Amino acid sequence: MNGAPPTPPRESRRSTRVPLRVVISVEGGQQDLTCEGETIVVNLHGALLNTAVPLAQGLKISVQVFLTGKRSGARVAYVDPGNSLRCGIELDHPQNIWGVPLPPADWTDPSAEKDRR
Repeated sequence: MNGAPPTPPRESRRSTRVPLRVVISVEGGQQDLTCEGETIVVNLHGALLNTAVPLAQGLKISVQVFLTGKRSGARVAYVDPGNSLRCGIELDHPQNIWGVPLPPADWTDPSAEKDRR
């Protein structure tokens, strides 16, 4: 034993985060939920959002980006315990629905990302 404390594992992101505010529409849930929201940070696999109504973790939703007109299925992966209107979503399929004009290099080919794992 060398006496050094163990090194905590580093969190690795699947794709680079980009700060971007775009208006979105969220639909889903069993109560025919529809609300508007805004992205805070986006990446190829999802986003951090502010929404008009709280969303439950695990909820399957559909997200439409007004700027691009693109839509994707997603899942609420995280709800901020201090702010129920802030949540993280994971897209069903990695894609740039956000309209990032010059996406980071790791956004260009989602299939290449699988090869790096």
